Amino acid sequence: MTEPSQQSMNEALDRLWKQFLPQIEERVAVLESAGAALAADRLSDNQREAAQAAAHKLAGVLGTFGLTKGTVLAREAELLYSGDTDPEAAPQLAEIAQRLKALVAGRP
Repeated sequence: MTEPSQQSMNEALDRLWKQFLPQIEERVAVLESAGAALAADRLSDNQREAAQAAAHKLAGVLGTFGLTKGTVLAREAELLYSGDTDPEAAPQLAEIAQRLKALVAGRP
C-alpha cells in the first residue's frame, strides 16, 4: 500500500474545507453577533455560551486547515467569553471576529 501523496492530501483537505465552510462561517457569525450584543450591553447568557462554544469549535478546526492564527484568535475569544464577559472587551471581540472572518474568506 502506498502512502498518499502531498497533492492528494491537499486535495482531500480542500474538499473537507468546502464541506465544513458553511459551519465555520456560521460560527464566525455567532461571534460577530455576540460581539455586537456585548457592545450594546445586551449579551444574554445563552449568546455568551453559544459564542464560547463557537470559538472553541473554531479553535479546534481552523488549525486543521492550516489557519493557526485563526486557532489563536478563536482561543482568545473563547477565553473572553468564559464566565462573565466584560463589556469593555467588546471592541477586542469585534476585532477578533473580523479577523477570523477575513482569515476564513482568504483561505483558497
